Amino acid sequence: MSVRVRFAPSPTGFMHVGNARTALFNYLFARHNGGKFVLRVEDTDLERHSEEAVNVIYEALKWMGINWDEGPDVGGPYGPYRQSERLDIYREYIEKLKERGLVYECYCTPEELEEMRKKQLERGEPPRYTGKCRNLTEEEREKLKAEGRKPVLRFKVPEDQEIVFNDLIKGEIRINSRQLGGDFVIVRSNGMPVYNFVVVIDDALMKITHVIRGEDHISNTPKQILLYRALGFNPPQFAHLPMILGADRSKLSKRHGSTSVREFKEKGYLPEAFTNFLALLGWYPKDGKEILSMEELIERFDIRDVNSAPAVFDTTKLNWLNQVYIRNYDLDKLLDLVVPYLEKAGFDVSKFERDWLKKVLEVTREYFTVLSDAPKYIETFLKDEFEISDEAKEFLKENPERIKVIELFYEKLKKFDGELSQDSFKKLVKEVGKELKVKGKNLFMPVRIALTGKMSGVELPILVELLGKERTLRRIENTLNHFKS
Repeated sequence: MSVRVRFAPSPTGFMHVGNARTALFNYLFARHNGGKFVLRVEDTDLERHSEEAVNVIYEALKWMGINWDEGPDVGGPYGPYRQSERLDIYREYIEKLKERGLVYECYCTPEELEEMRKKQLERGEPPRYTGKCRNLTEEEREKLKAEGRKPVLRFKVPEDQEIVFNDLIKGEIRINSRQLGGDFVIVRSNGMPVYNFVVVIDDALMKITHVIRGEDHISNTPKQILLYRALGFNPPQFAHLPMILGADRSKLSKRHGSTSVREFKEKGYLPEAFTNFLALLGWYPKDGKEILSMEELIERFDIRDVNSAPAVFDTTKLNWLNQVYIRNYDLDKLLDLVVPYLEKAGFDVSKFERDWLKKVLEVTREYFTVLSDAPKYIETFLKDEFEISDEAKEFLKENPERIKVIELFYEKLKKFDGELSQDSFKKLVKEVGKELKVKGKNLFMPVRIALTGKMSGVELPILVELLGKERTLRRIENTLNHFKS
């Protein structure tokens, strides 16, 4: 049997971390087993639907390196792949259930249902639909219609039936039909079929063999199995992924920070690092290797190794992974990703040669956690005019000798003839120290302040070599003029 899985998000305008992990695990499972990965858009909530929201899904998946074999944009043999375009198909199967007497019209108002629920809770019973409209006569139905009531369509849940399925992650799950809350709605009063019904039709007709989704869907599974059987379909195999929790062990939400894929992208997480991290949320490779390319993830992924316990979203680990990827990333590609952050910070990068920018990136990237850190570390190389920090001003004012260090270094550099390298810079500073009898902090810190306006930053020999003699002199002149004025 050829493996076929699907990722079926609702277009809400953003892709949550939980959805992204579900998509990834489906993709890894399909590719590992040489199967097909289907993208289906569940857009029956027409009020909330927008094409922009669908594009957010495409964008997030492509950014993560996930491509699909069938879907709304690429087609396939079992389309359409949008639920809003499959309404005629659903109506056909609604008629089949009606013909078999497995559904009925329910005219109960929201107020009546609420009253029913309230009384059950008062008696200490779990809320369930009582089946009040199950055996209405034709006359009773006509009377309710005359009142202007629009019915929903309910599925007849069999009494006291054990529904058993073997979850690939959770093991055997048994749920009695008495626990399902009574006969459930499959078509709303506006004629729109509901999730539990349409998902069964879609998965069956698209020949989905494995349904891999979040464990919040476990309560839906027995209802869906009943519908599969009622329609004469074989249910697929189910695998329910563990929840993702925040560091405080509560369900991951906005208060834990970023939760959408786009937010992680905008902050400057590399797609490879983000995808690698998501794969380790609830799954771990047998060989213990954590830095894994998409190819390595596909090769190692086994659904049976997914842990049934909740996974904790550890931002510290994500940051560590991102740093590892940044340090080892192809420099050309990394520069292309960094430039927008530099431009957003107000730098005109077109003034600098690409090869020079690559050298700057090479010596600064080890300081980045995310790409949005780039301006903070690269700015030192791009700005010849800068503010001197209050801390740096105080340091220079404390001891007049410190200004002399800057002045003597400036004089020596002006006279220096040759290529300004890391070694020649160190030699010049050493000469200054010898002549003025200063060393350590009193020698290097004044030079750092003269060149950057700050008390810390990138190693000075590296900075000076990349700035070159003219720009280094210009910076020192600016600093000396500041103190003279």
